[in-house]
Amino acid sequence: MISFSIALLILIVGYFIYGKFVANVFGEEHSRPTPVKTMADGVDYVELPSWKIFLIQFLNIAGLGPIFGAIMGVMFGPAAFLWIVFGTIFAGAVHDYMSGMLSLRDGGASLPEIVGSQLGGKVKNVMRGFALLLMILVGAVFVYNPADLLAMLTPDHLDKMFWIVCIFIYYMAATLLPIDKLIGKLYPLFGIALIFMAVGILVMLYVHGGSMPEIWEQFYNHKADPEANPIFPMMFVSIACGAISGFHATQSPMMARCLPSEKYARPVFYGAMVTEGIVALIWAAAAITFTGGYTGLQETLGSGSPALLVNDLSKSWLGTFGGILAILGVIAAPITSGDTALRSARLIAADFMGVRQKKIMKRLAISLPIFGLCFIIMLMPYDVLWRYFAWCNQVLSVFTLWAITVWLARHGKMYVITLIPALFMTMVTVTYICFAPEGFGILTDSLFGFTISYEAAIAMGCCVSALFLWLFYRMLRRRDDIPVSPSLQ
Repeated sequence: MISFSIALLILIVGYFIYGKFVANVFGEEHSRPTPVKTMADGVDYVELPSWKIFLIQFLNIAGLGPIFGAIMGVMFGPAAFLWIVFGTIFAGAVHDYMSGMLSLRDGGASLPEIVGSQLGGKVKNVMRGFALLLMILVGAVFVYNPADLLAMLTPDHLDKMFWIVCIFIYYMAATLLPIDKLIGKLYPLFGIALIFMAVGILVMLYVHGGSMPEIWEQFYNHKADPEANPIFPMMFVSIACGAISGFHATQSPMMARCLPSEKYARPVFYGAMVTEGIVALIWAAAAITFTGGYTGLQETLGSGSPALLVNDLSKSWLGTFGGILAILGVIAAPITSGDTALRSARLIAADFMGVRQKKIMKRLAISLPIFGLCFIIMLMPYDVLWRYFAWCNQVLSVFTLWAITVWLARHGKMYVITLIPALFMTMVTVTYICFAPEGFGILTDSLFGFTISYEAAIAMGCCVSALFLWLFYRMLRRRDDIPVSPSLQ
């Protein structure tokens, strides 16, 4: 537990030290009017208390990733703990904070509009379609596991399909209603359950944590087939929401439209990501401790889904009442990401179509096709949906990081703080797409009868990263010729 305690402390200290440094690099202006002060519409631009905005942002981004992703990702060994800690501080939290601030400075613009303003009109159009489809995919993916857990807690006649329908109906209401009517009222309650779960499991970790190996022990890949699942790039995609996730940048604009002042940006955007990293760290450690080590965890995951492990761990460590509250927290996490994913899809579509969202019929007209497509996607097998969501999610983070880096460079700011994560995530994502079975391997195997080797995939990742770096510095040499959007000054 020594290394776990150190990792936890680093995350907390990282918020106060590196988070403050990042905020200074961007240059917050606490007296500058935020979008809600100038564009309030009673639907999406609604001023909320900062504590509510923090809880909403935290629950938006804390889907299945920091719990299920951490449980499955920790099988990569102690490297998973290092990625959660340093990925959160230097990549994920910076990504979330900067994307939130850019939206705040651009009238609460959605992510495709922000990326397009920095990387060009063609990229903007691609991002519009890509981000919209990813949000619909997230809405579909984050239905299954909450439905599984709810079915476990309720009588047999309230089966998984019943809860899927209930969750989807809630999704529709959360997408259409003003943000303060449903989301603003329910999220604090969900937040209490999720915080209780995290604190309760943390306390019990110190009670039962004697058998947990230290980070410097057993430092190797514990996956059953490590050659098919190398730490690079597989771990960096498997553990996404607990370190860095492109999905988060699609959620920040919703809170940017409600934030009363830029002085709350760091606690909301950077702080919510650090909190999620802490949750991921706790669940990764708890999974190993509860099952007696990496071998026990592998056997447990092989005989059931992570939802079963969460259920058993919570009841065993926290008792019946505490276990139910903890599980409700785990249920709330994915549901409160799925609903805001579809709400974000509505905002993305409304932004590029130029349709104002104050009237309910206009919101409904945009949302109905989104609901229909989401329901169709839900009919696909869950494991297929999750695999493709994983790498699509990280592709989004690559575009976001490069857009932020360009903005920082254009404004003469210290762009290296996002350039390094952008290069790293580019290499991770390209390597993963080339190597993983759900990437290009499907096409090359079916069309040509071969798959891309691990070494070739790494080489492709390096080449694409080098290309992007060259394009970036080429842009820097022509910086004086590039106009800067007045709204992002």
